[in-house]
Amino acid sequence: MQRFLKGKLMSRSTIDGFHKTYLENKILSAIRHVTTQSTRSDTLFPDRVDFPSRHIGPRDQDIVTMLDLLGYKSLDQLTNDAVPKKIQFQGLMNISEPISEYDLIERVRLIAEKNEIWRSYIGMGYHNCCVPHAIMRNMFENPGWTTQYTPYQPEVAQGRLESLLNYQTMVSDMTGLDVANASLLDEGTAAAEALSLCHRHNKRTKFVVSERLHPQTLAVVHTRMDALGLDVLVVPDVRHVDFAQRDISAVLLQCPDTRGLVYDYSGLAAAAHEHGTLVVVATDLLALALIRPPAECGAALAVGTSQRLGVPMGYGGPHAGFFAAEHQLVRLMPGRMVGVTRDTTGRDAYRLALQTREQHIRRDKATSNICTAQALLANMSAMYAVYHGPQGLREIATRVHNATLVLDHGIKMRGHKQSNDVYFDTLYVVPSPDHDASAIKARAEEKKVNLRYFDEGAVGVALDETTTMKDIEDLLWIFDCKNVQEVTQTEDILSKSVLKGPFRRTSPYLTHPVFNMHHSETKLVRYMKRLENKDISLVHSMIPLGSCTMKLNSTTEMMPCSYKHFTDIHPFAPLEQCQGYHTLFEELANDLCAITGYDRVSFQPNSGAQGEYAGLRTIKRYHEYRGDAGRNICLIPVSAHGTNPASAHMAGMRVCAIRVTPTGDIDMAHLKDMVEEHSEKVSCLMLTYPSTFGVFEEKAADICALVHAHGGQVYLDGANMNAQVGLCRPGDYGSDVSHLNLHKTFCIPHGGGGPGMGPIGVKAHLAPFLPSHPVVDPLADLGDAAHSFGSVSAAPFGSSAILPISWAYIKMMGPKGLRRATQVAILNANYMSRRLEDHYKTLYKGERGLVAHEFIIDVRDLKKTANIEPGDIAKRLMDFGFHAPTMSWPVAGTLMIEPTESEDLQELDRFCDALITIRKEIKDIEDGLIDNRLNPLKLAPHTQEEVISEEWNRPYTREQAAFPAPFVKGETKIWPTVGRIDDMYGDKHLVCTCPPVIDDF
Repeated sequence: MQRFLKGKLMSRSTIDGFHKTYLENKILSAIRHVTTQSTRSDTLFPDRVDFPSRHIGPRDQDIVTMLDLLGYKSLDQLTNDAVPKKIQFQGLMNISEPISEYDLIERVRLIAEKNEIWRSYIGMGYHNCCVPHAIMRNMFENPGWTTQYTPYQPEVAQGRLESLLNYQTMVSDMTGLDVANASLLDEGTAAAEALSLCHRHNKRTKFVVSERLHPQTLAVVHTRMDALGLDVLVVPDVRHVDFAQRDISAVLLQCPDTRGLVYDYSGLAAAAHEHGTLVVVATDLLALALIRPPAECGAALAVGTSQRLGVPMGYGGPHAGFFAAEHQLVRLMPGRMVGVTRDTTGRDAYRLALQTREQHIRRDKATSNICTAQALLANMSAMYAVYHGPQGLREIATRVHNATLVLDHGIKMRGHKQSNDVYFDTLYVVPSPDHDASAIKARAEEKKVNLRYFDEGAVGVALDETTTMKDIEDLLWIFDCKNVQEVTQTEDILSKSVLKGPFRRTSPYLTHPVFNMHHSETKLVRYMKRLENKDISLVHSMIPLGSCTMKLNSTTEMMPCSYKHFTDIHPFAPLEQCQGYHTLFEELANDLCAITGYDRVSFQPNSGAQGEYAGLRTIKRYHEYRGDAGRNICLIPVSAHGTNPASAHMAGMRVCAIRVTPTGDIDMAHLKDMVEEHSEKVSCLMLTYPSTFGVFEEKAADICALVHAHGGQVYLDGANMNAQVGLCRPGDYGSDVSHLNLHKTFCIPHGGGGPGMGPIGVKAHLAPFLPSHPVVDPLADLGDAAHSFGSVSAAPFGSSAILPISWAYIKMMGPKGLRRATQVAILNANYMSRRLEDHYKTLYKGERGLVAHEFIIDVRDLKKTANIEPGDIAKRLMDFGFHAPTMSWPVAGTLMIEPTESEDLQELDRFCDALITIRKEIKDIEDGLIDNRLNPLKLAPHTQEEVISEEWNRPYTREQAAFPAPFVKGETKIWPTVGRIDDMYGDKHLVCTCPPVIDDF
């Protein structure tokens, strides 16, 4: 046993035997406990199985074994050494005691049912839709789709990459533009990103924006442009803009606009183009099934949300924002793009293209700070398009439009004025003098219907895919109109259809076979399963990515996300209809404050990078309100997450880099010099804790105090909270604001690249400056004391529909369970580091030789000794059935490993065994036993097709290629579906839409 624990390999049978003996002893111990304590009521009637034991991987005896290897007697002893004494949190967090999984489901059901589901015809970019049950069950509720990581290792991500390519193709086809990305966060941020792109393209600083944008989009645009010092001029009608001065960077308009009007902007686009101005159109994908697409009207970019294509409203999110552009702008585009390339055999394969644009590489020079897309929701919309196909989408759009025609005619017959001459699904109604908006609202409430009410007394009605003839009857009654039969008998209503006029679409879309061959449920489900089977997710094996925290996303946590009372709520529904959501918000906010030591939480940021941006803007607004607008310097250690400097740049701050010492700590002398040099201009310090290098810096509290002494604030990057929960609280040791990656520490799944949630917690003095919203203001309770900087997301509470996951996790873990989870995360990382120490050097350790919840192994020398780089190890790990750790970040030539608390001892050992075996293969290269170019690492991963082919001319066996360790054989084998991908070819020959049909399609 000791030989095994010191890093030596054991046979699988020996390991299995050890665990069998251990299991038998545990069973005997449990029997003895019951028989000796049988008279106690808590033994006769024990509580239901506790959730922490389900969430935390290692069993009690495993923990003893692991602690023994490290030389500790208890988890408390270990973490007392790992976490600096000065910042340790004493006592338990003030959150409720844990409840069982079964009790939680009952409780969350009661909370959900506090939400009242009215029929909402509010529109504003959010619509009810029919989510195909096959997609809901087999994708949204399927951990094989929800627990994948971002597809940075494309050989084991071909399934979701293909689906995201379908999404890009769908967006490109519907908008008519050349290229689309694999989704942004929402419509508001997509519009803001589009204007930023226009500024980078033509270097102009003025934008003209239509006041007919959705108000939330307009708010986000104002917020983002203001920070960058760019001018936004809002005008009633963009068609009357004079471009002669040649100083306008872009025009942003909405069509159909927020009132529903469809209009011709082709003349405007031609005039703008003549003077070097770009036209950006916010639009509706379903409407584009019937009306002319933006590209045919002269737009250079199109943005919007794909929510109504098969994704529930969910009180505002998560939904995939779409972004499409002309080909000339492709290298300026934000976010991720899937491109077609080839593997080593020359076969088509998919990968993320043009990654050098991304924030983790370009830092403060990045095109945006985006680190999370909405991949899961983009995949749902892609499958919706695959399932319905072009004809199905057209039929759905026609049905919605025809229902709107009927309603419009009935409203006009009653004497109301409907001011949209051409429309798709939305009417703008000015009530007749004898039947004003208040009377209409009263009748609507009687029918439990939500409409949109404008300040000027008009009423908006937006129909959708779910609208039935009974709904039209009710709407006609609400407007005091005749019934459907009387309305439709008066004249040919379809004569006024958009399909009969000049706005109709004549160009084809969704012509690729993928959108024309999966229209039965059998075909669709098999297609989704085939794609799912190409990817590694947490249902297969651990995903040991440093700084990404790929932990258990339990079934119980996920279940409420599908509840009707959470999914079918419009984000702008009256607050009295949303009491379930707000009960959940309040409880989750209180728990997060207890965990972090902060005083208030904003749920509006819908990604970690959005949280960074929101936190920095909150700090900036705080200084401005105090008369310190000159404080614009953001101090950022060179080891920081790549989003940190990108977010600071977007927030209008000047980045000042702080050096780190050879041990990975912040260079205190350099920090002191910088804060003294810029004492009057320091806005904040962005601190990642534990450090990006995976250790608890001893001087965290001193760093915070130093910045405060010079008038600055401390922003603590919350990406590494999984090492802090229950052990230390940022708000206690000096931090003023943090974002909290709920998709990391608090169990929201990564979804193949998103959704994420990045709420921010702040100390009380920053609370008045948190994000606001133009429709539903989350700071309304502060009244005149609120001084927000603006809005960061389209929805007031971000991606509300996934917040039940984090709420459930905290409720089921309780204070002790959360603390134990953190301790085991630290234990697992230190155990793996120790097991690997004879084979790989852990680059950074704390003063007591310990790491935090993650660690970096140094493989830089292997390039010299064996021509092996981190990417070679990453690809070889696929042959063992594992996803790679984080490569070459935060230090080039290294691998960063984070096991999380959810992985058990057997899985940790399997991964260590894989790395040890790989190190032996590298040793063979170093010793000259195998060629440094033709070897299992350089030629990895090995596909099934390659291994079973008739020809095999490699200097190692097929068995070594495909089954490099005993545990790989049998049911655990995962076959990469493509060979090593040629990244350079994909960027040189950029293709971001579905390739021509191939034989196995």
